[in-house]
Amino acid sequence: MNKVYSDASSALSDIVKDGQTIAVGGFGLCGIPEALIAALRDSGVQNLTAISNNAGVDGFGLGQLLTTRQIKKMIASYVGENKEFERQYLAGELELEFTPQGTLAEKLRAGGAGIPAFFTKTGVGTLVAEGKEIREFDGAKYVMERSLVADVSLVKAHKADRAGNLVFNKTARNFNPNVAMAGKITVVEVEELVEVGELDPDQIHTAGIFVHRIVVNATSEKRIEQRTVSAAAK
Repeated sequence: MNKVYSDASSALSDIVKDGQTIAVGGFGLCGIPEALIAALRDSGVQNLTAISNNAGVDGFGLGQLLTTRQIKKMIASYVGENKEFERQYLAGELELEFTPQGTLAEKLRAGGAGIPAFFTKTGVGTLVAEGKEIREFDGAKYVMERSLVADVSLVKAHKADRAGNLVFNKTARNFNPNVAMAGKITVVEVEELVEVGELDPDQIHTAGIFVHRIVVNATSEKRIEQRTVSAAAK
């Protein structure tokens, strides 16, 4: 089975559709699948539900899809760097399911593991728990959270072999492995593609069984979200 596609557009052309749920890996702007997000923007699909740790920034990352109004709902844990997101949300143009960061990670991991729901203390007694089942275990209250499964997952990895086994680089490992697991179809953007057998099995972070398509992007921008320098460096 050949999982390697020539470019991001061809990898998405026959699988993305209006109204889908799309999970996108990355932590802030670190480890985001830049080429796949741009291809999703260019596809013109509408009314998407986007699952991601964050909503990108204005004009970059998922911020591009907000500018083009392709996202109707965000399921995210942090949205503070995107003015267009703020404007759409406050104007009632964008739906938001605000989710604690650890809960979001577990929702994706559990969805990928075939677990439909789980209980957590996080959010009990807050707006996060409104309308959800509360159950007591060992004298403590827990809120039930439904897991997340995406129609399509877009992931960024440092390296992959042709079977789809993945290695992530540092912070990019935060959400990408869980996003990869949670997709019915998972498309991965990688910086380096190697042959099967070249990766050390002990160093593989996500098994190829979760990966359906691979695109090589060796020249990603890797923009810095907030550049902070010391006074001496100015």
